[in-house]
Amino acid sequence: MQPTRGRGKHVHGHRLVENSTEGVALFDEQGRMAYCNRASEIILGCKLEDLVGRAIVDFVHADDRRIINSVLQQCMEKPGEPVATRVRMYYGNGSYRLLDGVFNNLLNDPDIEAIVCNYRDVTRIVAAESGWRESEERFAKAFRTCPVAFTMATQAEARYLDVNDAFLEMLDYDRDEVIGRTSIDLNIWVEPQDRARMLQHLTESRVARGLRTKLRTARGEIRDVTVSAELVEVEGAPCVLAIIQDLTEVMQLEDRFRQAQKIEAVGRLASGVAHDFNNLLGVIMGYSELSLQHLGPDSAVSRNLIRIKMAADRAAGLTRQLLAFSRKQVLYPRVLDLNKLVTNLSEMVLRMIREDVSLSFSPASQPPRVKADPGQIDQILMNLIVNAQDAMPNGGKITIRTSIVDLDETSVALNGPVSPGRYVALSVTDTGCGMDRGTLSHIFEPFYTTKEPGQGTGLGLSTVYGIVRQSGGHIWVYSEPGVGTTFRLYFPYCEEDAEIPAPQRVEESEPRRGSETILLVEDDQSVRDLTADLLESGGYRVLRAVDAVQAIGLLQELKEPVHLLLTDVLMPTMSGGDLSTRVKTLRPDLNVLLMSGYAGDLVARCGGIKPDLQLLEKPFTRRKLLSTVDAIIHNSGTNGRGTSLDVN
Repeated sequence: MQPTRGRGKHVHGHRLVENSTEGVALFDEQGRMAYCNRASEIILGCKLEDLVGRAIVDFVHADDRRIINSVLQQCMEKPGEPVATRVRMYYGNGSYRLLDGVFNNLLNDPDIEAIVCNYRDVTRIVAAESGWRESEERFAKAFRTCPVAFTMATQAEARYLDVNDAFLEMLDYDRDEVIGRTSIDLNIWVEPQDRARMLQHLTESRVARGLRTKLRTARGEIRDVTVSAELVEVEGAPCVLAIIQDLTEVMQLEDRFRQAQKIEAVGRLASGVAHDFNNLLGVIMGYSELSLQHLGPDSAVSRNLIRIKMAADRAAGLTRQLLAFSRKQVLYPRVLDLNKLVTNLSEMVLRMIREDVSLSFSPASQPPRVKADPGQIDQILMNLIVNAQDAMPNGGKITIRTSIVDLDETSVALNGPVSPGRYVALSVTDTGCGMDRGTLSHIFEPFYTTKEPGQGTGLGLSTVYGIVRQSGGHIWVYSEPGVGTTFRLYFPYCEEDAEIPAPQRVEESEPRRGSETILLVEDDQSVRDLTADLLESGGYRVLRAVDAVQAIGLLQELKEPVHLLLTDVLMPTMSGGDLSTRVKTLRPDLNVLLMSGYAGDLVARCGGIKPDLQLLEKPFTRRKLLSTVDAIIHNSGTNGRGTSLDVN
């Protein structure tokens, strides 16, 4: 050892101490520095002459002086026993460094006679450790809270080391049910060969990407997912890090979209067929009525004609259902209180349902007001109740509920393509046999039915679907085999007060005869001839035109009055709506009545429905035609179904 520099006793040192990269310092009983090696200059950023003779507490952070005084006191009380500590020491540039030191009281050692401190700068090490811990904490937090499911499992045993919250939520497990077990133990993989395929990819390339498969939840539900996995090392052991994306809701939305597209395409086809079919039915029904007028009730031909007319009436009902499904029929909306409507209908339905089926109604506490066609709401309820009864061959319970609900973004995501807002919910629930997913995917398709041949047309639910959608609403279905079915319908809530229904006008058995002149415009010759014959049977004089151009020409040539323009809506050269506008410039007081067998959005685009116009839907009966014409000519009423027409 060489003698120390500075004040104090002479202490011998060794060259090894001088060349050490760790700091070495000797202190007297008062904690004043008697010696320090050259490494201290680097660690503390001070020259040796500025250190020797100074008290150690002068270099310690004010908040840590209590610690260093306690260490010195322990050293004095227990000579020869090392005392370790960590304190912040002043650095020459004004900052502080974190030092780890070990103090040992060797004052009684005749070769040293001092308190020895070995110390080193751990500032960077501690900062790195803190950063690593913070990074690890951030990763752990991100792993646990990530909305995508993550799992970490051993490669050898496929035993779960960790899983995040999204995985547990997706498969409905608690953490302690998963950690330490394998996917085989939990029976998660619906198709085990998919797991084998993933492991093969990992063996060959250490990575598996976008594997489509199905996983089973704790409750036995099936989730459609994609799995991506990669081999990683955790503490030297090979593990599998897997990312699982739940596609169940996405695939359900895709199925709904494809179903909506299919239904829309079928609807366009159905409405087009209904247009031509209505014209044919009108001819059959009309000439049956005209022929019956010339035959006695006991005639065999009369009975045959009645059967023909009855069949045509049923066919007309089918076309109305097709138009309802395709959302192409005319609505006669008014503000309704669904509680009152359901109550009134229930009284009639109770006489129709079987004795082993009970019907109950749970009304909303506040008036659930909607703007809709009351006849169509009745039709919806009748279809749903009949279907519910058919689903319970051994009896059961049907429950109707109304409520006012506010759908937020979360509710909208669960209930399908409906915008957030306030709605009136109308639900019909049965305790019947229920339906599987395959049946549910087809129930709104026209002519689809699970009933025996001859037991139904398959148009009931498709009609319900069309009416609800055309009324601005949405329909949602929940069903499981053996559990029952719930149909929930959402209609936009209406702030207006419910209207009081106007009393229905009772039609006479035979409309009164007329003598006025009617200009009939119809491009279909068979329909034109029939309509003219029906009008003439009622005493009217009929002028016939094949299109709008011919009709305008007749009006320009005629000097005598024309009392009514009866025109088809859809015609090749000009629509009935446009024609009515043109003729008003020639004869402002001319009454107009439109007729169409395709009363949908195409009619609206053609200008067919205006506030001052009325529409007669094809096919129509002789009585319907003559009573409507009489009402318009004499301003004695409307078309018999209400004054407001709404085409959507």
